[in-house]
Amino acid sequence: MSITVDIFALGPLETNCYVLRSYQQCWVIDPGIGIWPVLQHLKQANLTPTRILLTHGHGDHIAGCDELRKEWPGLKVACSAADAPMLTDPALNVSAMFGLPLQVAAADEFIEPGQTLQLGAAQVHVLDTSGHSPGGLSFYVPSIRAVFTGDALMDGGVGRTDMPGCSGEKLLDNIRKHLLTLPDDTRVFGGHGNSSTIGLEKVDNPYL
Repeated sequence: MSITVDIFALGPLETNCYVLRSYQQCWVIDPGIGIWPVLQHLKQANLTPTRILLTHGHGDHIAGCDELRKEWPGLKVACSAADAPMLTDPALNVSAMFGLPLQVAAADEFIEPGQTLQLGAAQVHVLDTSGHSPGGLSFYVPSIRAVFTGDALMDGGVGRTDMPGCSGEKLLDNIRKHLLTLPDDTRVFGGHGNSSTIGLEKVDNPYL
């Protein structure tokens, strides 16, 4: 297998954080609140992460960015340009709404739908799943039949669309265009809860 996936449910919302590893190269997706288990795992495995990928900019998906960057100063944070303002603004990342305002340092690079990133020998395709946030992204890794969807699509659910910058119509349209068109056996690694597959979500997800 070209990539291995380690899963950590972090913080009070049990936000899923993923470590994608290709031999000694690794990236972290959505480092949330309470990042210590991820830090410990990376150190024990003697891994040096080189990139943080953010599916979107809500507080429970970005809170651990600065702690990781403190440990590995060369670590780059990548997100969409549309969600970039959320990293430094507690109102936009909705953490202020829950009485725990947080902000992290600005993103180092912008990534957009249509790009293909390279982790070792594996390609990572950037998909447009905006709607839960202005610039929400998903990351599809065909070599392991997996897609990392953040809060756009989850086991039996989709992301909330009652917060600033959300659009329910846009979210559902992007899910149908860019996620449900993936092979049915593609594993869906969402932002919360258990993993699923595209095939199961087509049949069982009441929102679709």
